[in-house]
Amino acid sequence: MTIEAFDRVDLDGTGFDRITEEEVVAVVRDALARGRGGRILTPNIDVMRLARTNEDVRRLLGEADLIVADGMPLVWASRLSGTPLPERVAGSSLIWSLSAGLGRDRRSIYVIGGAPAAEGDTDGATRAADRLAAAFPGLRVAGTFCPEFGFESDNDAYVDMCAKVVEAEPDMVFVGLGFLKQEKVISEIRPELPASWFLGCGAAVNFVAGDIGRAPRWMQRTGLEWAHRLGTEPKRLAGRYLRHDAPYALRLLAQAPSQRARSK
Repeated sequence: MTIEAFDRVDLDGTGFDRITEEEVVAVVRDALARGRGGRILTPNIDVMRLARTNEDVRRLLGEADLIVADGMPLVWASRLSGTPLPERVAGSSLIWSLSAGLGRDRRSIYVIGGAPAAEGDTDGATRAADRLAAAFPGLRVAGTFCPEFGFESDNDAYVDMCAKVVEAEPDMVFVGLGFLKQEKVISEIRPELPASWFLGCGAAVNFVAGDIGRAPRWMQRTGLEWAHRLGTEPKRLAGRYLRHDAPYALRLLAQAPSQRARSK
């Protein structure tokens, strides 16, 4: 099931919904009121690059109900191609705006991800959920799960986690485990919760919990959030961002005008 009310913009073979963040929230709230669930994907440059060669990524993109652009280079490419997307819609922003909308409807969330608990503290998933509930009166927390590293290799732990989410019957599930792991978790749980919505939100759970600081708004608006992330986690991100993602982004931008010419 795809949302048919919005045009899709093609970028390197992936169709992005021409939709604002506010409209995403409205679509989800309306669908929940009608008893319909769904799945939101927020591809960035890294996901787009992987989609060129990874069948699993292409399949996931094909299964999504809403696909929004999490990255200013994607918005720039859409403008150069003559079919502009209205704005960047990041998972790290959607976790807040969706929670706000769900709070108004007195609906529930389940949060998966976050950092393990430090001594004398709660884990990141719990802290993120508590912060969202405090910010948006009416929002209910159906449950949280902060998996240990490598949990997906422990079949019993994996099955137990999925069963707990299904039993809680949340309206919205935020899964912040990083792409592609979080998407596989969603694919496992989603058939059991057809009336629920799912968002793979990467580092957003850590942002909400306060364990990682998000880039200043001016960096988000100008397409420099990647530089902030690179500065905070250089060892993990340098190879991906500089060796792989940057060249792909430049090629995407360079090819966009020719796509505009072909569409005339």
